[in-house]
Amino acid sequence: MSFAKIYTRGLLGLHAPQIEVEVHVSQGLPSLTIVGLPEAAVRESKDRVRSAIINSGFQFPTKRLTINLAPADLPKDGSRLDLPIALGILIASGQLPEHAGAGLEFIGELALDGHLRPVSGILSIAIACQQAGHRLILPLQNADEAAQLPDFKVFPANHLKAVCEHLSQNVAINVHSTSNSQIRHAYHFDLSDVKGQLRPRRALEIAAAGGHSLLFRGPPGTGKTLLASRLASILPPLNMEENLEVASIYSIAGSQHHFGQRPFRAPHHTASAIALVGGGSNPKPGEITLAHLGVLFLDELPEFDRKVLEVLRQPLESKEIVISRASRQITFPANFQLIAAMNPCPCGHAFNQDSRCQCSAESIKRYQNRISGPLLDRIDLHIDVPPLAAHELQSTQSAENSTTVRERVITAYQQQMQRQQRPNMALTPTQLEQHSILDTTAQNIMQMAQQRMNLSARAYHRVLRVARTIADLAQSEQINAQHISEALSYRSNMNS
Repeated sequence: MSFAKIYTRGLLGLHAPQIEVEVHVSQGLPSLTIVGLPEAAVRESKDRVRSAIINSGFQFPTKRLTINLAPADLPKDGSRLDLPIALGILIASGQLPEHAGAGLEFIGELALDGHLRPVSGILSIAIACQQAGHRLILPLQNADEAAQLPDFKVFPANHLKAVCEHLSQNVAINVHSTSNSQIRHAYHFDLSDVKGQLRPRRALEIAAAGGHSLLFRGPPGTGKTLLASRLASILPPLNMEENLEVASIYSIAGSQHHFGQRPFRAPHHTASAIALVGGGSNPKPGEITLAHLGVLFLDELPEFDRKVLEVLRQPLESKEIVISRASRQITFPANFQLIAAMNPCPCGHAFNQDSRCQCSAESIKRYQNRISGPLLDRIDLHIDVPPLAAHELQSTQSAENSTTVRERVITAYQQQMQRQQRPNMALTPTQLEQHSILDTTAQNIMQMAQQRMNLSARAYHRVLRVARTIADLAQSEQINAQHISEALSYRSNMNS
């Protein structure tokens, strides 16, 4: 046979479109041509493939080879096409059975000696492969990652020759499986590490239960970062579908992630806008996508470039980021929970008229104005973190740990799922009106608060969402005056 077709996958954002590798061997001067928008790494594969085939004990055809990567209008990048190209050449030249690749897809980079090297994005590829009803042959180092997908047959190999032996039905490759024991729910940090700070702890619990954004404000050393880093430990657990979605993002980014844990990302304040939202000539996920279904913590918020912070405004509402390029448009998910921390002034001590602060009123105002009003308006909870007294630091009384707080958070979260199939922060205005039933006193409080605090329509709805979460934590179906008052208290100091 002089023609072969092998199936593999490309990567386009979080999606893995199918690619057909068509190989034709014909008479003519020895040459190898790859068509179908191959980028540099794909064009260079012909040299890797040639050496790998020869070093695996096979003959490289001394004829005219034409390799087409279909669909032709989809750019092909990366080295993951090495293995399917090599197998296509071996089948087209008659060195492997004609229908050897039936029902299979192949992924892997080839070393010159024929060994298979791991590639990125394997989980997205495995998910697409499973949806197509195909099995997957891939490098051994990628096997554990792909096997996280339930009921999916993964065949790992460490050499081109092992793959050929399997296709020739000489030595079969065993199906790889991994146990769910790899799922980790435990976190290194615990909320019991935080002493005192009852009001900030309460705000953190509300944020966890309803998925709300949160801003800590206070002088240096009061525990703002300590509190923020404990949020992930009290969030509700991810289900299997959400775990796979998070793992797919990290697989494409080539970063490590503990399967079963919510992401916690804390970029430095020198990060660029592209580092936050993602991008590049071949768009990759940014920090807001890596924080998907987890926490994005921005410490020293005013120290970030204002233009960088402004790129967060749209994803905070839409929960996704669209990256446009001349040849394509890619959408990355960005359903993250924003937690931020800041000092009240450049020196950090302009809190409760601290005498140590030497900053002028103008410099304090200029410092705080680095954060725009529209961004602050999108943050649900604004909470002051005051300095701790000596007796609070020396107290031996143990605070509630993450497990105890998490149980309350999960109870409130499950109540939201049963009532509206989404967390409170994701309620639309129509849904909010339907599920936020206020008693007469609460309605009067909200009317007065909107007039006195000059709440925007967005801020009004955010207060209601927070109040709905507070009521859920209290196991109350109706929102009363106490719930509304507490929700309003988390916005009353945003301009102070």
